[in-house]
Order: sequence, then structure tokens, then C-alpha cells
Amino acid sequence: MKILLLGSFADSVIKFRGPLISDLRAGGHEVVVGVPSPGDLLRGELRELGAEMIETPLSRRGLSPAGDFAYYRKLLGIIKTEKPGFVLTYTIKPNIWGGLAAGRCGVPSAAMVTGLGSVFTGESTGLAGTMLRKAIAFLYRRSTAYNRVVIFQNPDDIADFIAAGCLNDASKARLVNGSGVDTAHYAVAPLPEKPVFLLIARLLVSKGVREYAEAATAVLKQVPDARCLLAGFHEEGKDGIGQHELERWISRGMEYLGPLEDVRPAIAAASVYVLPSYREGTPRSVLEAMSMGRPIITTDAPGCRETVVEGENGFLVPVKSVGVLTEKMLELARKPDLRKTMGEKSRLIAERKYDVNAVNRALLGYLEL
Repeated sequence: MKILLLGSFADSVIKFRGPLISDLRAGGHEVVVGVPSPGDLLRGELRELGAEMIETPLSRRGLSPAGDFAYYRKLLGIIKTEKPGFVLTYTIKPNIWGGLAAGRCGVPSAAMVTGLGSVFTGESTGLAGTMLRKAIAFLYRRSTAYNRVVIFQNPDDIADFIAAGCLNDASKARLVNGSGVDTAHYAVAPLPEKPVFLLIARLLVSKGVREYAEAATAVLKQVPDARCLLAGFHEEGKDGIGQHELERWISRGMEYLGPLEDVRPAIAAASVYVLPSYREGTPRSVLEAMSMGRPIITTDAPGCRETVVEGENGFLVPVKSVGVLTEKMLELARKPDLRKTMGEKSRLIAERKYDVNAVNRALLGYLEL
């Protein structure tokens, strides 16, 4: 069968969906990937996996009636030309417009909801936010009516998605443990002796970057040999972190690594991984850090809380609580033995719960592929 896989961010295809593409190919399926602005490197990597690439121009942020309708028309053309036997989508716009296009063409489909985003988490406020939520709920309700199943990464997202009116038939909902992690690729690395904290995230307020920076400032003042690292690329929009803020944090001792092509050296250099996000589907960076044997400090929020057994492989802290975050960072900074035992537990959880091979087996079973 030919599978059309649609996403909204070219740079995530290999990292997040490469193993899935490999498993589809191993099952005898032909795979065509549609994403915006694919570079030559991605095209080459996909060819090595045995998949083909089609460019699907798309504006990732906000509703753009003209742009989104053009994307929908593009997908209709692709489906009519490629004649896939199944359409699989992830991220919001491919989920909506891919589901609608597949339904219009009579092709079976499934959507992977990898997180609800700021529209449904209270970050979009006022009349504009309300209208946007209503519009997206309406479009999702129409598109999921065509889906065979809708795949989620945590139970909170299922409940909130249904409550928001995005899915009328709750029996279509399925749950997997994130997108999984390749535990061989993200192999255990020795822990540094000194306390080194790391956050890898897009520089967004909703990722908890401000809370991490404030907590890092406090930790660096109290633990002279500690280091606090931040990696990730800038994002535009009101949720983005400004350059002036970043420079202020650097002046206080935080080390900014910039965007990373390969996160493994940064994780290997760290002894604790921190993600104070307001909400996730399942945070991929946390899974990678767990696989490499790092203790985790993250929030008691949907998607994040599933990755930590409190007090065993890390700590859960309240969303937006700089005080508790600082307290837990200080505790791990001062207890190297605890860092070691928690890191070992993280690896065991990654192997048992989040191994990408097991996750993809469950996913393909739900898709009946």
C-alpha cells in the first residue's frame, strides 16, 4: 500500500518519524512524505529510508484562510495524483486539512495529535483566542469524522480534545507512549561529576524557558561549580523569547548553545535534564535524556507528568513555579548519588515504556497497517 505521511515541519521528519517510515517500509508499504520547505539533505535522508518527498507549502502559525485553503487544494491534487491507500497526518494543520482532503477523495486516514498547543491551553486569550478555538474545533470535528482513528500521546489530551468538541466519536481515540525513542541511538552516557543542568526547547514562554532561566540564576548563585545550559532555536510571535531576555540570562551565567542538529553531545555534557513546560503531547527531549540516563525535572502537566515517577527518576514541579523548580534543582545539584540512581531509573523507564519499536508496533496495530 502507498502511505502519504503529512507533517508541518521538515526538520522533524527524520528525528520524530524516521523509525516509523522505516517500519512502514519494512512492512512492504510505499511511503510518500509531504512537508513544507524540504531541503536537499532531508530529501537524501528520506531516499535512504526508501521514501519519496513532496513539498507541501504551509504557514505553520495562525489561521490564514487563503493560505490554508491553498494547502488544502494542494493536498487534494497530491492525493488524486499519488493515489495513496492511506493518509497519515501529524500536527494541527496537516491533521485538519489532510483529513478533510483524504475524506473528500474517499481515502482512509488517521491523525496523530502530538499536543494540543497554545490554542487549547489558555495561552490564547480574549475574543480572538475564543474565536480561534471555535474555528479549530469546528475544523477538527469535520476532519476527525473522516479519520479511522485519532492517536494521542497522553490521556489528558484525549479528554480535553473531546471536551473541546474536536472529536464526536470518542471510540476513535487511541493512546500511544509519545513518538518513542531509539534507545540504541540515544545510548547511556556517563554522568559528569559536577551538576550541569540542561533545557532543550524552542525558545517559547510556554516551554517554561523563563522559569528555567530564573531558577538557573538562583542555582548558580548558591552552587558555584554548577552550570546551566540552554539549547534551542528562536520562534516568532507573542510566545517567543526576545533576544534581550536571552542576553540578560547569559550575562547572569546561563550558557546558550544555540540550535542543535544532534542533541546527544549536549545531553552527555549534562547531569540533569529540565523541562518546565506548560503542556506537551509527550516531550521528545525528555525521552532522549531519559534514554541517555539523565534524571528529569519537569512539570506536573499533561504529557510531562507521564515521564516521571516522582522521587524515582526525577521530580515533578508545579507549572510556572520558579520556587519549587529552584528547590529541586538545588537538591539534585547537591546530591550526586541521587543524580546517579535517578538517571539509571530513567533509562529503565525509557526501555520499558518508550522504546520506539514498541511504540510503532502499537501505532501500526491501531492503524491496521
